[in-house]
Amino acid sequence: MEWTDRIGRRIKLRDLHILLAVAQSGSMARAAERLAISQPVVSKTIADLEHTLGVRLLDRDRRGAEPTVYGRALLDRGEAAFDELRQGVKDIEYLLDPTAGELRIGASDPMAAALVPAIILRLTKEYPRITFHVTGGPSILVQHYRALRERTIDLIIGRLPRPLTDKDLNVEVLYDEPLLIAAGAQNPLVKRRRLRLADLIDEPWVLPGADSLVGSVVAELFRASGLEFPRKSVFCSSIQMNNTLLADGNYLAIYPGSIIRLSAERLAIKVLDVDLPVRASPLGIVTLKGRTVTPVARLFIDCARAITKSLALGAPPRPRRSRGAVR
Repeated sequence: MEWTDRIGRRIKLRDLHILLAVAQSGSMARAAERLAISQPVVSKTIADLEHTLGVRLLDRDRRGAEPTVYGRALLDRGEAAFDELRQGVKDIEYLLDPTAGELRIGASDPMAAALVPAIILRLTKEYPRITFHVTGGPSILVQHYRALRERTIDLIIGRLPRPLTDKDLNVEVLYDEPLLIAAGAQNPLVKRRRLRLADLIDEPWVLPGADSLVGSVVAELFRASGLEFPRKSVFCSSIQMNNTLLADGNYLAIYPGSIIRLSAERLAIKVLDVDLPVRASPLGIVTLKGRTVTPVARLFIDCARAITKSLALGAPPRPRRSRGAVR
């Protein structure tokens, strides 16, 4: 059967909407109640769809109805179509009022601690009515990718695993972000020069868990220097805990360069003069391939490019001497 006969003339968005309601509610009766239509209308719509496509879309029994493999295939594409329509309405609203919009972001906690706020602050100066929803995590998580594919977030920003080759994802590397060792501003180690990682192995550290993406990068850093993880370690995924332990104690931590460049002064932390064997890994943005990028998402991505370009062009911050003290 030709496309125009099977789809263009015979399957309507309303039909897909009814099928989706049955799948979500688990029965035709509940779907009818939810949609405020009669159950015979729901039954006839499903029967007509099955007749048009030549496959059974729902398995029915006394307990209710659930999609068959064919029904799930149609629903997956149908949900994408509904999402594109919703985005189209939002695009029209944005074009009518370019100062308003909404963006849902999946971000690793290190990005949410510095880079994402820097982007938001810059954008909201020009577009103060944009609404941002940020979902965090110690690193880019499986949940972030699931949410992106389910279209409950618009993009992901964070340190990228190597390699990221999923065919349904668009990956843009913003820059190779350095890793830097930092201490509280009052830690005596900030006054020392030309330190080696081995010189610091017996100091107290706060580190990410080795089973996380960031933790694996940090573990590689120690292995490249012929070292195991420091024994005096606190393992956690909280940037806030890192900051507190550094500010109030003699702990050391490994920070992404963006946090140091954007927030070191506010956090009262200093970069140690340590030559690291592993200095950078890619930081980027992930979007869903085939999904229209909203105008607000384009603004966010363009701003992220501009800020990370300035971070990439600037040399990693180094401590400087001034009147015998380290600034």
